Amino acid sequence: MAETGKEEVDGGNEVNDPPEWGEDSTKGMKNDGKQMESPAKEKSIRLLKTFRASLKAVSPMTLKNKRSENTDSDQSQISNSPSSPSLSRGSASQSSFQSPKAEKAPLSRTKSDSADGITGTLAKRGASFRQSLGLSSKKHKQEPLQPVTEAILSEEQRSDSVKSIDRVLELRDTYTLPEIPHVPLSVMEINKLIETEALEDAYVNLLALSLELQREHQAQDQEDCPIELVHKEKDLSLLYGTLRKKMSIIVRNSSTLPSCNKEQLVYVAQIILEEEKRQGEPGAMPGWREAWRDAVRDGVRDALKKVHLDSREQNASWLAVHLGLLGKAVVEDLERVKTELLSSYPADFKVFETYVSCHHEAVGEHLKRLLEKVTELKDYYALLDFIIHRYPSEKIMGSCSLQPELKEDQRVLPLDKDFLNLIKVKYCSRLQADMRTSLDRIIQLENEEMWTEKRKPNIDEGIYRSHIDMDIWTNIKGHVQGSRRIDVNLEQKVVRSCLEELKTFPKRFESAFVEWSSPLSNSSLWAEYHISYINSFSALKEHMESFKDSCPIPLELVRREIDGLTTKLSQSVLEHFKTDVKPFLRRQMTGKWFSFDEDFSQLIERTKNLSEQTKYMSPKPKQVFVNEAHIFVVKEYVSQLMKNNYSCKNRKNETAATKIANQWEELKEIFQEMKSTSEWLHPVGDQLSKIIGCRKSDVKHNLQPLVENYPDIRRSHLSAVLYFRGIIRGRERHIILQRLAELKESIGNAGNKEHALFNQIEAAVNTNCLPGTTFSCLSFIMPNS
Repeated sequence: MAETGKEEVDGGNEVNDPPEWGEDSTKGMKNDGKQMESPAKEKSIRLLKTFRASLKAVSPMTLKNKRSENTDSDQSQISNSPSSPSLSRGSASQSSFQSPKAEKAPLSRTKSDSADGITGTLAKRGASFRQSLGLSSKKHKQEPLQPVTEAILSEEQRSDSVKSIDRVLELRDTYTLPEIPHVPLSVMEINKLIETEALEDAYVNLLALSLELQREHQAQDQEDCPIELVHKEKDLSLLYGTLRKKMSIIVRNSSTLPSCNKEQLVYVAQIILEEEKRQGEPGAMPGWREAWRDAVRDGVRDALKKVHLDSREQNASWLAVHLGLLGKAVVEDLERVKTELLSSYPADFKVFETYVSCHHEAVGEHLKRLLEKVTELKDYYALLDFIIHRYPSEKIMGSCSLQPELKEDQRVLPLDKDFLNLIKVKYCSRLQADMRTSLDRIIQLENEEMWTEKRKPNIDEGIYRSHIDMDIWTNIKGHVQGSRRIDVNLEQKVVRSCLEELKTFPKRFESAFVEWSSPLSNSSLWAEYHISYINSFSALKEHMESFKDSCPIPLELVRREIDGLTTKLSQSVLEHFKTDVKPFLRRQMTGKWFSFDEDFSQLIERTKNLSEQTKYMSPKPKQVFVNEAHIFVVKEYVSQLMKNNYSCKNRKNETAATKIANQWEELKEIFQEMKSTSEWLHPVGDQLSKIIGCRKSDVKHNLQPLVENYPDIRRSHLSAVLYFRGIIRGRERHIILQRLAELKESIGNAGNKEHALFNQIEAAVNTNCLPGTTFSCLSFIMPNS
């Protein structure tokens, strides 16, 4: 009732103020406000009073009464008590926590207190008032005025915010503890004050209760402690605990509803400071500052828990979206702390630093819970990117809105190294599993798109090429580049994981390919596939060379596996060629060979087919392959001279020599076209044909070039050539073999050891010695020096 009367008085006084608008309607009012010039004007004045009273009810000056309105019934007994603490300076009926120089700001607001509520109330009551005065017009429209009204209210709100902060600052800076009442309120009354957040009143009564308890203790015998004092001590302790809990709740909620309790935070801070001064006194409760920090941390945790989080089923990018919202929430929380909470605390509380530290702690805990839900590679990556880059960047902790309060060294999220390493280990483990799946998928696609359909390989830049090397390299390169954006340490781990998984791929690919390709070994497609995979894996090996500095040992293991596969593929093609031409080579240097050229023609045709296939092979593997094919053909062709299958008689040696020279020229041309680098093989055919075609007495003169170029030629090899030449026995044969021994001894180690041809050729032993030619036979078996 007293409060209602006060509002009526305020409303009546408001009428005497100069009106803001509608002055014409009040011209007939007398100074004492008791008589009007006409009934119509008297009615208008009453309406004006009602409207201005409504303005008064929603104005910022009256909003400060909200707190007392919410607690009138609870406070009535306390305010009437003669022993209650003063509620203002020098007055027994006002709040004792009020500064001499500052009025209290509202402690809470309802929806009607918001800008929208005020605007709506003013608009409705203004419209009603104007209509009652006959000022409204059909031609007048409200809609165009709305933007202007909103702009004005926005300015007013900003002004109110600045004024509110100024009031809080003044309250904080000028605050002194009110006088402690001599007689405290009852326990129930103090508890009620705490429940209604009348912290100042509750605290000074707690201090009064504590002093009363000390006086009673002093009045009693130290050994005699009545049960009443024990209960009072317990009550005091419980009340302090309740006060601390209420203060913690206020602090905890301050980050989410900071505008509602700025002044309450001033009282919280002052109570903490007072209690810290009292540390060491009897009954003082320790840990107030720690409890405050715990409340700050709990409030931050609550705020982060409210950040929206989709499930994996709802959104494939659930974690990336959530981390974006999380960063936004952190920035907004700290902006509110900076703009709305700092003014409530003394500087030594280090409020902003505390909130930053609590955000770090809460975010770290939140990320650990998130990690338990992460299973996919992209989500591990999102987590690492958020921690290492996004969190300390301008998007979150480096935001310009948090400067200059947030220092550079506070931007990084302080996580345990073990936790960060755990994420990296899980990332690499998931990456390796995904790599294996993608590599197996490559084999599957190759089977589905190429092998099953029996499609010819693509020709790219003149060579057969499959997509395998680029698929693998692109995949690995993408992972490595992504990890490099995180940090160098992760990049190295990722390279190792990729190489570790790639190491086992060549064998798996070989197994699948061999199983499919075996039935097609006689088709040209079989060789084309082999060549395309030789090219692709050779290219993959070259791509992987970029990791030789960062991971030399794992790379070497991958090299060996790739080399093993390309070598097997190459050997398969070469063995296929060898198997194909061996029958035609074995029929050389026989009696039929003199008059039948079909076998040699088949050898040339198949060698040309091989030459055509190698045109589509990559340069490096092609060179090795062609050189091996070249030495095989030369070795097998020369081997036919060493088998003692035929001996030229009746001057057939000249025909044989001519034929060998002609055939040798054809073979030499083919391998020159194939770009064989084994030129050291070219002279052997010409030099052997000279030995076979010359006179017996000239054979010993033609040996030196042969021995110089091929120092590995043995007595048995020359004996077989002489057998084919028709020099089977006799003194001339002995002289030729003796000349060979002399040349080998004189040349010694001067010959080219790398050009080992005859070491790979087995020669038949000639045992054709006549009984009457003892010397000749003995000379044949003499050891070769």
